[in-house]
Order: sequence, then C-alpha cells, then structure tokens
Amino acid sequence: MSSGARGLDLDLIVVGGGSGGLAAAFRAAGHGARVALIEPGELGGTCVNVGCVPKKAMWLAAHLAERIELAAQLGFEGLPPEGMPPPKLDWCEFITHRQRYIAGIHASYRRRLDEAGIVTVASRGRLLDARTVECADGVRLRAPRVVIATGGRPRRPSIPGAELGMVSDDFFNLSAAPARVAVVGGGYIGVELAGVLGMLGSEVEMFVRGPRLLHDFDADLARRLQENYHQAGIALHLGREVRALARDGGRLRLRGSDERESAFDAVLFATGRQPNTGGLGLEEAGVVLDPSGHVQVDEWQDTSVEGVHAVGDVTDRVALTPVAIAAARRLMDRLFGGVADARLDYDNIATVVFAHPPLGTVGLTAAQARAFHGDDVHEYRAEFRAMLHALADAPQRSLFKLVCVGAERRVVGIHLLGEGADEILQGFAVALKKGIVLDDLRDTVAIHPTSAEEVVLMR
Repeated sequence: MSSGARGLDLDLIVVGGGSGGLAAAFRAAGHGARVALIEPGELGGTCVNVGCVPKKAMWLAAHLAERIELAAQLGFEGLPPEGMPPPKLDWCEFITHRQRYIAGIHASYRRRLDEAGIVTVASRGRLLDARTVECADGVRLRAPRVVIATGGRPRRPSIPGAELGMVSDDFFNLSAAPARVAVVGGGYIGVELAGVLGMLGSEVEMFVRGPRLLHDFDADLARRLQENYHQAGIALHLGREVRALARDGGRLRLRGSDERESAFDAVLFATGRQPNTGGLGLEEAGVVLDPSGHVQVDEWQDTSVEGVHAVGDVTDRVALTPVAIAAARRLMDRLFGGVADARLDYDNIATVVFAHPPLGTVGLTAAQARAFHGDDVHEYRAEFRAMLHALADAPQRSLFKLVCVGAERRVVGIHLLGEGADEILQGFAVALKKGIVLDDLRDTVAIHPTSAEEVVLMR
C-alpha cells in the first residue's frame, strides 16, 4: 500500500486497476479529487496484459507472416517459393519484444499515478458498505464515492474435461504455435485467435455451436470471412458443439455433438466471459447484480446503491476497452468536474475484429435496421480484392457494405471486411455519428488507389 493510505481522507475509491478503473482515477484526480486505486494484479487489466495489447502484437506477427508469403509470390528473392510455408516465427524472441512493450505501459501507469497523487493499494478490495472498502490486509478506506471496475475473465464450458483446454488468457503463455489446435467458439475472440494461430503455422479447426461465425455481425461479411478462412486452410465445423475433452497420451481427444472424435495438440476455449464480481461484498452492500453476475447500472453508470458506480466489463454494457475508458471519464466529469449531463452515448460504437483480414463495423446491420426502421432500408456493397492480393493473385477478398434508411439514404451502418478496415473505419464512424447521408459520401472525392475509396464509390 502506498504510504499515507491509512486513515486518508478520500473523495473516491476505485476498485480495479484495468482500463476503466485507471481512466476513472486519472480523470477524477485531474478534477482535484483525492483518489485511491485498489488493484492486486498488474495495472492495465485484461486489455494490457491478456487482451487487446498482446493480442494485437500477435496479430501483427501473423500479419507479417502473411506479408512475407505474399512477397515471395511477387518475386522477392531469398524467401520460400510459392506453396512453401513462410519463415517460422521465433515465439520466444517475439514475446520478449511484446512483454518489453507491455512493461513500458506498466511503467507509464505507475509514473502517472505518482504524478497525479493517486494512492495505490496492491490488494483485493471488498465493500463493507456503500462508503467503506476493506483491503486484504484489513485496512479500511472510506470515501463518499466508490467505482467498481474489476472487469471480467474467460468462461470455460460446463463439459467433461474442460479443465484440459486453454482459455484466451492461456494463449499468451504459449512459447510456440501448437501443431494442431482446435478453437472452440465463433465469437470475436475465437475468430481472432484462430486467425493468428493459422497464420503462424498451426493447423487450425474451429468448432462453432451456431450456423456461422460472428453471429452479432453482418451476415454477409461473416460468410465472406468464413470463405477467406477456408482459403487460408482453417477448417470450420459450424453447428457442431463440443461435448467433452479427454487426455489421449500427449494429445487431447475432442468429442463433438455428432459423436465424432478428433485429436489435437491443444484446445482453446473462446466460449464467452464472465464478470469479476465474486468476493467483492457487492450483494451484501445492496448492489444489484443480474443473473449472469454483472453489476446492474443505469445510463449514468450508477448502481442500485447511491454513491456506488460501475464501469467496464463488470457491467452488462458493451465489453470494449475504449467503452470502459469513455464511460469512466464521463462519470468522473459528472461527479467531480461539474458536467451535470455527462454520460456515455452507447449508440453507434465502432468495433473491429482483428481477423485476417480485419472486420470493422459501426451502426446497424441490415436486419437490425429493418427492425428499427421498417422496410425502407437500402444496402450497398463492394466486393473486391485489395491491390496487394490482386497483384499476388491471392484468393483473399474484401467486402464493404453500407446500410441506409429513408428517402434521404441516411447511413445507419458501415461494415468493412478487408485490408486496412481497422484503420479505415475510425473516420467513417465519426461521419456516421454525425448523421451523414449517402450523397455526402458520393460528394467526397476518392483517394485512389485505396481500399477506403470503395466506401465513397458505392452505387
């Protein structure tokens, strides 16, 4: 515990040092509040340590592997000929660079916390009441405001042998690509990790309970991604639920809902996440949880108990790091910055699945648009090969879509699958948020030759 924490007169206690908790602490301190941050683990939570940051690092390594293969096809010398695997990644060497980068983030957080005068407590915290948090060593801190920002963790399925498989946290402990791996789950985590493993040399099979990947995303883009994964050698078992795992010598035997069995070197479960609300004393303090254990909050991030608030994955709101940060900052602006109406608008939040290629989306799918706006919905699409893949005569294809409503063709959905979609989408997300119509895009001169120009050229 930082010196001076005992008996300190505080304005805010933040329980959890992930992205949302840190954002709350920094913004509140910036408004002059006296803040304590309680976090037993590494600063940065899931995102920095076993999520966004190391995931993107591994995605970049996989992206480079793909580029090396394309370079060989385009005539660069000293590379494996077409049809041969690209150079193998030295995972240990790469992980050294990845962890050095993450260590720099940790150091930056610690420096900023010290500069802001935020008391840091390396402990678990538990609410005794709406104003009191007890630390693991018995020290009690009191403040009129408490923010719960303890995040979530991977959930294992309730099947025999589930403990034999990995979850997404375990992926970052790998020191080499497993020769043959099963990825269970078709959501964004499963899609991302399957793509990374496939590009880095694993033979990958995906087992998906539903009829397609990414059931919350545009169906056409999901089908296009499935075809790209098929072309890349990733096997998809759609509508096939995993029923059990068993040890078979040095391998794992997976049994599906069709009773067929397959052997793998590793099985990775990407079957959802659950909130970290156990042992926090929330229910004893009167904080209402939903049936899944999430802290229930209103549009202001307030819980059922006055003075207790919650942000991030511990709630049932959009589980994205930038959402947790934005919600926390607006909450602190309201509580300590004098901005009475500050709250996060949860509509039209852009997000990217770091698949191969990436898939970005903001706004409504066509099905959602019809549910909200009736039948006056219009779809526009462009399917193409990005220039690099066309030059190399590689099969990967991009698919961009717009969803518009009404006679004025107001843009309510932008869905991009393809090279650069992760970088392209941010600016268009601002435009959608501001209420653009199709003619606004068509009145914009294209940047040529790019993939991004397809968004403004759709007819």
